[in-house]
Amino acid sequence: MFRSLPFKNLRGKPLRTAVLVTLTALLALTFLAGTLTVSSLRSGLASLENRLGAEIIVVPYEATTKKSFENIVLQGSTGYFYMDKQLADKVCSAEGIGQCSSQFYLASTSAGCCSIPVQIIGFDPDTDFTVQPWIRRSFDEPLGDGDIVVGNDLNAFVGDSLQFYGVECRVAAKLDKTGTSFDTTVFANMDTVKRMTRASLDKGLNSFKNIDPEKVVSCILINTSDERSADEVLNDINIHNKKVKAVRTKEMISGVSDSLGGVSRIVGILIAAVWLLGGVILLLAFTMSVNERKKEFAVLRVIGASRGKLARTVMAESLAVGVLGSLIGIGLGLLIMLPFAGAIEELLAMPYLLPDAGKIAVLAAGAAGASILTGVLAAAVSAYRISRMDTGVILRGDN
Repeated sequence: MFRSLPFKNLRGKPLRTAVLVTLTALLALTFLAGTLTVSSLRSGLASLENRLGAEIIVVPYEATTKKSFENIVLQGSTGYFYMDKQLADKVCSAEGIGQCSSQFYLASTSAGCCSIPVQIIGFDPDTDFTVQPWIRRSFDEPLGDGDIVVGNDLNAFVGDSLQFYGVECRVAAKLDKTGTSFDTTVFANMDTVKRMTRASLDKGLNSFKNIDPEKVVSCILINTSDERSADEVLNDINIHNKKVKAVRTKEMISGVSDSLGGVSRIVGILIAAVWLLGGVILLLAFTMSVNERKKEFAVLRVIGASRGKLARTVMAESLAVGVLGSLIGIGLGLLIMLPFAGAIEELLAMPYLLPDAGKIAVLAAGAAGASILTGVLAAAVSAYRISRMDTGVILRGDN
């Protein structure tokens, strides 16, 4: 009889049970959503750091005044700016330069692969040291003219043909997901992108009418040699080249990292607030439940139930509620967080990369365990009160 009593009690009070299950589900949902968000942001930042591969980035000075400058350079957001190629050659010939490569940016208005503009990045295969190591994970051959590599979120696959400004291109590879705007970026060699640029000018689809694709580049990526430090090379470039701005990539990432820290703190505060409120409400709910059932427990004591048996009954109820509520909360959390990861990334405007299935499972298990433990601890207070009550006083109606 006593083994089935917790479940009979829960079925007998459906409203009370529903409230307890809902509170536990809310705790699990909040914990899972919060920890998964923070974990995804950290994964996105790590992906961004691994993707860059350059110590210094040199761009036209006016580009640094644009609000979207860092997102264009760091994450592949749509946009473009240009500097004279001769100036880029001068920068690359400076003392202390170990590796130096130029890139060319072009923002596409539309393409068959997507319903939004995409960033097109051209690189020089002969000097590149940032894009090709990343591409080789998916495609270990040289990119020919007309070949492109597409980001993971674009609706294009290896072997597909896409047109940009009327230029026919073949998808040679599709990249791994990064959690940044690079997932909607197209990469090609410099000649292919310059063909697209000339085509866009011929069609009147871009505003930079005075730009000759053969005489400009968008940015320069630099790794220093062992002879000089990155700071020395950076200062030398900024002092002797008035029309460009050299920036340490670590300094640019630090802004993203600071933003991530702020979001993490806010998420942590929200989790703590919901947890505290939920724990207090669960404690009150179990306390009220025990007060309402004093005579029920007293009768059970009279027919032979021990104090420990009654306490275990309350604990069993809380465990059943906790398991059911946690499963519901985790299920809702996964239904919200996984399909809408792209929308969350866009809302936060930060690198956002979901962890692998194994880590998600660990986070879900942690959320379930923490929620169940909170409910059990709240019920433990009520169980202790049951073990201390005086059966005779309750049955006489004096209390």
